[in-house]
Amino acid sequence: MVRQRNGPVKRAARLMQLGASLAGSYLAYQVQRPFLDEKGAIGQKKALRLKQAKQVRQELQGLRGPIMKVGQALSMQTHLLGPEMIEQLSALQMQAPPMHPTLMRAQFKAGFGKYPEEVFRSFEPEPFAAASLGQVHWAVTKSGEDVAVKIQYPAMKEAIESDFSALRAAGFAARLTGHLKESVIREAERGILEETDYVHEAKNIEHFRKALAPLDFVRVPEVHCELSSDQVLTMSRVPGLRLQEFLKTNPSQELRDQLGAGLTRLFFFQLFRVQALHADPHPGNYLLNNDGTIGLVDFGCVKHVKPEVVRCYAQFWSREWIHDAKLFADIISVIFGSRVSPNEPRVRRCMNGIRSFYDEFHPLEVPKALDLADPKFMDSLAKLAKILLQNKFLSPEFVFLSRTESGMCNLLHILKARVLTTQIARQWMPSI
Repeated sequence: MVRQRNGPVKRAARLMQLGASLAGSYLAYQVQRPFLDEKGAIGQKKALRLKQAKQVRQELQGLRGPIMKVGQALSMQTHLLGPEMIEQLSALQMQAPPMHPTLMRAQFKAGFGKYPEEVFRSFEPEPFAAASLGQVHWAVTKSGEDVAVKIQYPAMKEAIESDFSALRAAGFAARLTGHLKESVIREAERGILEETDYVHEAKNIEHFRKALAPLDFVRVPEVHCELSSDQVLTMSRVPGLRLQEFLKTNPSQELRDQLGAGLTRLFFFQLFRVQALHADPHPGNYLLNNDGTIGLVDFGCVKHVKPEVVRCYAQFWSREWIHDAKLFADIISVIFGSRVSPNEPRVRRCMNGIRSFYDEFHPLEVPKALDLADPKFMDSLAKLAKILLQNKFLSPEFVFLSRTESGMCNLLHILKARVLTTQIARQWMPSI
């Protein structure tokens, strides 16, 4: 158990120390490298990667907050990071150090006005999940219903503001070159700050319960408003296993494909019909069942997508802009801004990269099942991301959309599902 002890200055100092320590250990390896044979160098490098991965994971777990969320996001980028780092960062998804029980009870009372044992028939003091901004406990209401109770860690808003100040300072050079715009940082900060308001999250849950009702395979929790506040959120329990637990049951390829199609339908239905996204797609937020149903939890991070952005994204799939100059100009205006010419070389590089990726993996002529287990797909996705970053494709409107899409692709990759992606996208796609 850990107590909350990270003030803004200490958090910034710990981040700086982490960076210095990683740089120092790498420099030490480089100094030793000329004196090692090939086998020794490989072993030393592997040991260094494992040591650094553990160090990063331990520090991010202790800091929690947005810095830990960065680690969670990186843990889903299996195509970008080595296996040592992925293994360690994956532990961040639901395994932050929990609050000390005394602190947890104090936080509950501060947020709700009473202690847990005064509110519930029974309450498990040990959390079953501890994440970046809060931890979740099983409980039973006085009427006998099984519920999940989320309790926010202390001083999370202050920690978020502190971490983003540190990130702004660290990213100063990148912002000068235009690769990390202030508008993008603000959008990310806004989204994470929004996650600290559990009243707002309760409204998100109720909105998605209604909006996703047409998808009969999706399960969304029900909020107990009378047992919730801005820092305590009580919800009905949703059945299912997290991805890694589910995979241990050795599901058939047929079930993998069924769940993969369900996850894909869920994404496109949200984007094209609801025009709002559950925008935190790490594996801990999806609960999978043998009957093909999918539980969706944690609605703190929701992104409402502007209609013009939805139409623009739909064009990546339909590619009508290839033969329509006006439509192409409209898309460029949405992505890059009205002052950017469609003829700029960087614009062409981005759009050519997008077209090549979609032509290869989401063909229009003969829609076929995409094998998400194929490493070629994830490698190509990483290559496209690099092209877009290098050419400043960083519209704040696309921050959470891109995060959700790449996270979903990674889920499907780990699940090893085969999905008719283009066919499903067309089912929900709006008319242009």
